[in-house]
Amino acid sequence: MQTSEQWSSKIGFILSAAGSAIGVGAIWKLPYVTGISGGGAFFLLFIMFSLFMGFPLLLAEFIIGRSTQKEAISAYRSLAPNTHWHWIGKLGVFTCFLLLSFYSVIGGWIVIYFVKGLFGRIISEGADYGSVFNLTIGNPILVIGAQFVFLAVTVLVVAKGIQNGIEKVSKILMPTLFVLFIVLIIRSLTLDNAMEGVKFFLAPDFSRITSQNILYAMGQAFFALSVGVSVMVTYSSYLSKKESLIQPAISIVAMNLLIALLAGLAIFPAVFSLGLEPAEGPGLLFVVLPAVFDQIIFGEVFLFGFLALFLFATLTSAFSMLEIIVASTVKGQEGKRKKHAYIVGILIFAVGIPSALSYSVFSDILIFSKNLFDSADYLVSNILMPLGVLLISIFVPLKIKKSTLREELLQHSRLGATAFNIWFFIMRFVIPLVIIIVFLDITGILDRIIAVF
Repeated sequence: MQTSEQWSSKIGFILSAAGSAIGVGAIWKLPYVTGISGGGAFFLLFIMFSLFMGFPLLLAEFIIGRSTQKEAISAYRSLAPNTHWHWIGKLGVFTCFLLLSFYSVIGGWIVIYFVKGLFGRIISEGADYGSVFNLTIGNPILVIGAQFVFLAVTVLVVAKGIQNGIEKVSKILMPTLFVLFIVLIIRSLTLDNAMEGVKFFLAPDFSRITSQNILYAMGQAFFALSVGVSVMVTYSSYLSKKESLIQPAISIVAMNLLIALLAGLAIFPAVFSLGLEPAEGPGLLFVVLPAVFDQIIFGEVFLFGFLALFLFATLTSAFSMLEIIVASTVKGQEGKRKKHAYIVGILIFAVGIPSALSYSVFSDILIFSKNLFDSADYLVSNILMPLGVLLISIFVPLKIKKSTLREELLQHSRLGATAFNIWFFIMRFVIPLVIIIVFLDITGILDRIIAVF
């Protein structure tokens, strides 16, 4: 059944999709993954994967969604009827479900800090912000309660639909986030020893690159752009046939890379100036931000503003994840949206509880030396998302007519056949080959193959 809602404008679609892509991926995750993966070389790999794999894949998901005007599972079923290809959509829905289960935990952390900031209880003279963060996430009742609040807000917005919920909120919040980032960067760059942080972030040291880092960079590019889970299939299904696909894709990738750059320039100069450890891990942002704003006049006010916008940016990503799940169950019957949003939200909350307790009562439970939170993150970012990308890169050239791909991609665009042929070549050959090579390398199979020859 065709979806009954559409974005009211192209800018609404771009900001909503960018909000999905930016959120925690660029602001929270990229700095800490860059920190534990060697700095500049990792960031350069992230940019390359975003441009040469993420961008083509974004266009591919746009084509699937806009051409069918259906949510993810129905879209694949429509393009390849009586086959099993619709399982790509189901994989995307499952991945979003699992992703939102631990993503909501991070959202809960932000909620806690947001409330603390509201009452001016974060910044204090001589505070050890690392210990404060550890005590915060080690409180099981607090983190579960905050996770519930975060998911409740997400459910309420998605239950209202596209134009009245997701689009309206994104139009207000995304532009404001850029402004506050600039304020933070200016102060961070003027701290003592700040240039060491800039060097760490932007000067590549390729000796620090490992196959594991390459996998992380690829997974981070997919995570940051929300590709491989068919979120953008569902979002683009609400896009009018009169709109170009290329311009929104360029805008989303550009905004994502810009926010990633701004996040790094805000965080790493402060990390090195304040003598913190760049490989801090998931808590990096929550340790660095209070320490930086502590150095600014009216820092508590600015910190609260940043936390508010960070919370909203995180929510926009959560909206997209919940939307693909709800849309796949509603299947265009908008009368069921509210009920399904509530049911799915409750299930996600229940599944996310183990991740929420990973730093307290479940801290001793490890899977391959990772706690439950990190294990869920690794499974989504480095296995399920690349697997989804691999399947999409096989599906698009194989099951969609080349004429349809050309028409959808070039519609209302000034680009010609050469651009289409380059995109098609990347989708058909480059992306599957790169993903397979990275997986073979990370499993050690590639070394054995090379040894044979």
